[in-house]
Amino acid sequence: MIRHRPFGSGHPYQITDDQRVPPRPLAGEPAELRVRAAHQVKEIVCEWDDGAATTVLPLAPVSANTAPADPPHNATSAAAPTASGTHLASAAARAESGRAGASWSVRAPALPAGGTARYRFRATGAGGTRRTSRWYPVAAGDWRRDGGRLRVTGTDRVVPGSVSWLGDASGLWRVRFALPLSPGEHVVGFGERYNRLDQRGESLDAVVFEQYKNQEHTSRTYFPVPFAHVMGGDGWGFHLRTSRRTWFDVGAASPDRIWVEAELGGGKDEALEIVTLDGTPAEVLAAYTAQTGRPTPLPEWVHRLWISGNEWNTQALVTAIADRHEQERMPFGVLVIEAWSDESTFTAFRDARYEVNPDGSPHRLADFTFPADGAWPDPKGMVDDLHRRGVKVLLWQIPLQKMLPAPSGQARADADTMIARRYGVTLDDGRPYRNRGWWFPRALLPDLTSPAAAGWWLAKRRYLVDEIGIDGFKTDGGEHAWGADLRYADGTHGDEGNNLYPVRYAAAYARLLEDCGKPPVTFSRAGFTGAAATGCHWAGDQDSTWEAFRAAITAGLSAAACGVTYWGWDLAGFSGEIPSAELYLRAAAMSCFTPVMQYHSEYNHHRLPSRDRTPWNIADRRQDPRVLTVFRCFARLREALVPYLTQQAHAGIARGLPLMRPLCLSYPGDEGAWAYPYQYMLGDHLLVAPVTTPGATACPVYLPQGDWVDVWTGETVAGPARLAAAAPIDQIPVWCAADAWPALRSAFTDAGGLASQAASGRPCPR
Repeated sequence: MIRHRPFGSGHPYQITDDQRVPPRPLAGEPAELRVRAAHQVKEIVCEWDDGAATTVLPLAPVSANTAPADPPHNATSAAAPTASGTHLASAAARAESGRAGASWSVRAPALPAGGTARYRFRATGAGGTRRTSRWYPVAAGDWRRDGGRLRVTGTDRVVPGSVSWLGDASGLWRVRFALPLSPGEHVVGFGERYNRLDQRGESLDAVVFEQYKNQEHTSRTYFPVPFAHVMGGDGWGFHLRTSRRTWFDVGAASPDRIWVEAELGGGKDEALEIVTLDGTPAEVLAAYTAQTGRPTPLPEWVHRLWISGNEWNTQALVTAIADRHEQERMPFGVLVIEAWSDESTFTAFRDARYEVNPDGSPHRLADFTFPADGAWPDPKGMVDDLHRRGVKVLLWQIPLQKMLPAPSGQARADADTMIARRYGVTLDDGRPYRNRGWWFPRALLPDLTSPAAAGWWLAKRRYLVDEIGIDGFKTDGGEHAWGADLRYADGTHGDEGNNLYPVRYAAAYARLLEDCGKPPVTFSRAGFTGAAATGCHWAGDQDSTWEAFRAAITAGLSAAACGVTYWGWDLAGFSGEIPSAELYLRAAAMSCFTPVMQYHSEYNHHRLPSRDRTPWNIADRRQDPRVLTVFRCFARLREALVPYLTQQAHAGIARGLPLMRPLCLSYPGDEGAWAYPYQYMLGDHLLVAPVTTPGATACPVYLPQGDWVDVWTGETVAGPARLAAAAPIDQIPVWCAADAWPALRSAFTDAGGLASQAASGRPCPR
């Protein structure tokens, strides 16, 4: 075995040990050629042919202890993932440790500008056996002042003389240019970002990536967009009309420049369009969402409490959780069931009995028998019961056809159908693409640009909606398309189509729901330009730490600045050891004032003590009965806020504004607001100041211009003002615009969420 992939796995951040480094070398710079070979290989040489002569270059083995060029994509520190802990951490660890063979390397000669060469490898194994690879072409690129076309729609803000193009003998691969950045200006946007709200001084890129936990230590994100606001001066924004990868240096290299770099398609005549938008941040965002799509207004039930746990993997457990919520008088409106399927087809309930359809055709409910002693003895009866309680039900999905371990039964038939009918994304040589990530490795990826493939994939799930009565789908994943060598049915290559995959994925499931007469409620973590128009979104995977709490708030506000209306997160984190009672209640308080309020917990093999994030488990394990009392109050308050949240979400969508808004979006000229990056507006009237540090009894609050009413005391304060708001464990500082207080007062006074009741231990009123 000998393997060389010039562009590696397509991983955007990790250099592999079988690729060319860099993949596209610059003129005068040598490239490192890496090969992975079986352990039996004793010698490898490279034949380097530059057109004038062929040179034989011996490769040297690379030490197994050599550190990788970039840390594992799920790790953000020197510590590698371990096999212990949750199932996702274990999967990541297996992916990092499962590589077979040894790595070899050689440095190739540098080529002049416009120069080309080809190379191949010859390996000698034990006993003198030899193997020769195919020839690989390589060309030297250089940056040039002309060659492509940079089209500007709107005010031309491109810095004169800053445009350059990276090309080689085959065509143009990148463009680079600068935009002005004045002193005192702030730059907000680029999709959902966890590191900070104002990106001035940062370097980041826009590529969809599954950053499993610890997002606060990196600029990587599930949901990037090449769009940003420039606030503090004249007021403007910009958007790159491309689905390829882009990079942004926001005043890091030059304090007066935003340097932008974008991938191109490699043709002789390449173009990139940049759209500039002038006006206030609200006007810029309205113009941007008018171009890229505004959300479909969703029903009011999406604003009720969502509950979920990955270990709720039987009908009995789901029913018991619903019963316990009722016993605790904690209202909820949405139940997300993740571990419902056989985890093979992702269409059949676990333990269901049915005949295999060899042609991969869809089943109907009547085709299934559900054993009384199985995990799900009556799925429809369960959903009907939850509906009678006023609860909506979402089922978890993943856009992959699992291939490890080797599939059997219906999963085998479905995989064969995908391959035979070319329903999956393929490689440039026509072979099926196999997932290159660590989660469900080697799985097939349905090609949702093909109407036939998308129709087949969705038809297999239709009975869940129109017969069992499911109300929506948690459209998890979406980050599994890696590499420019992918090919889609619509004719695009991976460099164009990969970032759009999660957008098409959620939109496909939304169409299925609408076709069945349901609102298009999807719940996604990944996205790109246009994803804000479909369903709801959550902030991905976090541990239960205060640092992750603060990062989640930043993620929600940066996503909102890019037009995301229906957003939430796994309050207090979903993974690892359970949060402290204090963190759980501070996160619940903040989540009560977000578009989507949800708790969720990761699968932990049902080990004890339980890591469920139910309020009673937190109360029991932390031996703090306040958790139940205070959470109950916030759950009841949430119910009272549903009409306001629904009305404000719909009104905001009409105006191109999100429901949850960073202060800079509503008060762009107020420099004082930038010192309070975790505060935000919820709709037009509520100002929220989350408590984000442990042990706090008061919280610094900034009130912009206007008259504001403290919703807990009724006190009115004129802004602008800085103050220290009382912050007992059962209270989050919230202020209401005075002119809206008469209409909103009852939500706070009648819901049983007042601080005095929870603090005294008295239950909220029935």
